[in-house]
Amino acid sequence: METFKNICKKIGLYLLSILFLEFIFKVIMSSACSLNNIINTFLYSMIISAFLAIVSNIFKEKINYVITSINLFVIGLLFSIQYVFYDVFKVYFSLTNVGLGDQALGFIQQAVSVILRNILYIILFMLPFILYLIFRKKLNIKRNSIKSYIIYFIIIILTLPIMYINILATKERDNDLYELYFKVNEISLNINKLGVLNSYFLDFYRLLFGFDIKINYIDIQNYISNETEEKEIPEEIVYKPNQLDLNFSETSDININTINDYVKNETSTLQNKYTGIFKDYNLIYITAESFSEIGVSKELTPTLYKLTHTGFIFDNYYTPNALSTIGGEFQSLTGLYPDSNILNIWRSGTNYFPYGLGNIYKNMGYNTYAYHNNDYRFQDRNKYLASQGFSNFLGCYNGLQKRINCNIWPQSDDEMINATISDYLYSDVPFLAYYMTVSGHFEYTFSDNYMAYKHRNEVQNLNLSEAAKAYVATQIELDRALNSLLIKLEEANKLDKTVIVLLADHYPYELDINSINSLSSYERDEIVGVNHNALIIWNNKLEDIHITKPCMSSDVLPTVYNLFGIEYDSRLYSGRDILSDAYGVAIMRNRSWITDKGIYYANTGNFVGEEIDSEYIKNMNLLVNNRLHISKLILQTDYYRYLFK
Repeated sequence: METFKNICKKIGLYLLSILFLEFIFKVIMSSACSLNNIINTFLYSMIISAFLAIVSNIFKEKINYVITSINLFVIGLLFSIQYVFYDVFKVYFSLTNVGLGDQALGFIQQAVSVILRNILYIILFMLPFILYLIFRKKLNIKRNSIKSYIIYFIIIILTLPIMYINILATKERDNDLYELYFKVNEISLNINKLGVLNSYFLDFYRLLFGFDIKINYIDIQNYISNETEEKEIPEEIVYKPNQLDLNFSETSDININTINDYVKNETSTLQNKYTGIFKDYNLIYITAESFSEIGVSKELTPTLYKLTHTGFIFDNYYTPNALSTIGGEFQSLTGLYPDSNILNIWRSGTNYFPYGLGNIYKNMGYNTYAYHNNDYRFQDRNKYLASQGFSNFLGCYNGLQKRINCNIWPQSDDEMINATISDYLYSDVPFLAYYMTVSGHFEYTFSDNYMAYKHRNEVQNLNLSEAAKAYVATQIELDRALNSLLIKLEEANKLDKTVIVLLADHYPYELDINSINSLSSYERDEIVGVNHNALIIWNNKLEDIHITKPCMSSDVLPTVYNLFGIEYDSRLYSGRDILSDAYGVAIMRNRSWITDKGIYYANTGNFVGEEIDSEYIKNMNLLVNNRLHISKLILQTDYYRYLFK
């Protein structure tokens, strides 16, 4: 009886602590969960508790006390890290993020203020540890006996098959327990449906041993065509496919073979009436820090308003948030979908990108330039821009500091444009200028953000929170930069032959959802709605054209290539030419997606929109899985080097 009491105390200490923290985390994060998810979390927590009860009661009482204290502290810390990281970046922490050196440093710098404003939650996560320190003597837990070890192992052995049976019960459900354990690697879904500690375990295991994801081919174009009752009348013009004559040579690399099979089975997009309309035009391509349509107004940002409401007008465009600026810039420059597992490879600059923005236009005889008004080395931007063909990239501390004030934070977009435009404005051949802006960066306060402070008077009468006002103020600076750009281009008689492309790296995730909705014309949710954005593809002579197809950041590069008449293979991107016949889909960070039929929320499995069958959702989830996984494999295998060298 004494042995049984001790076992109950030892397992109960950990089990109650873990279940309490998992429950609190779900409540705070408003996570939905099914009965299978709850059972899985309980069973997994039971296994972990039994294991911890073994390792923390091997030695004498004082040592066991130290081990137990450390275990409870670490458990509380792991929950706190997830909460604080999400509060900063609006994505969950993965162990692969540790390798993103200065990204992690930026997180640490922000974490101090985040911890202070969320100190009550942090204390809540550390509560089991705190209570153990206070009441440990009353627990009076004795050292493990041989009989105790046997019972612990029996508990683990009996719990595992029950847990597996519960997992099998979800086998036919997309993005549920079975798929998350065996088919899908998605940190946000893991945390939502498996629990925080289980997610850490899977993350660590897959980091060490990898994770094999299967590709299941689905021709979504044919599927959609076959299910449509009313057939469109075929156009008289027969357009060529955006497809190259690729040589898929034999290889012993399984992953390259997987990509080869995928590319061969994919349907290419077709050229269209917009193909080549901007051939030989100049291109100014901008990835704008935290740009969002919610910061655009006719009165305060008239140039942004003009560019987003004339020319190509994209009514259903989304900017998926994929780990801060580096994930957003990856999408805008590669046409691929980012994953935290591959951003380290991207940062190294060692991959071969023959169809990188700078390389393509340089090979077409363009003069090419790249600029950023923050530290040129941050996130290794100098390395990955070089891999894109921008060998003359200029930023703060490798030359731009001689032209603009780099000692303020954030630096001025308007200063950057005015200080650099003369480099290319009078070029006797077409030019490409790439900009990564910074004026829209958080924090959104008038005391810590120089751009917000600079435009404070212009927003002070708005009926908004300080954070929302400060954000709008930063967008005024971007607006001034674009106004300067248009004026200079017109003065040099280059405006009519220049295309301006502007897309965001991510939505302003530092703003809370209430501040976002105070600026929005409609109510947005935190999974899909916050990512709805404006995309600028603009030329002075272009008539207004509304595009209603759902689209996203990784679609922009292939769209631009088609507009400029560049020969490329559409099967090598996760994005698709928005103006083509390709079926429109926008993929969010947790595998939620949007099509013309509605919105699928991966965390709940709910679909909101038209009445559709389960086969449609199954096929769309396969498409999402394929495009995300192929993007990852292309980076990991340096696939373009294999294909084109």
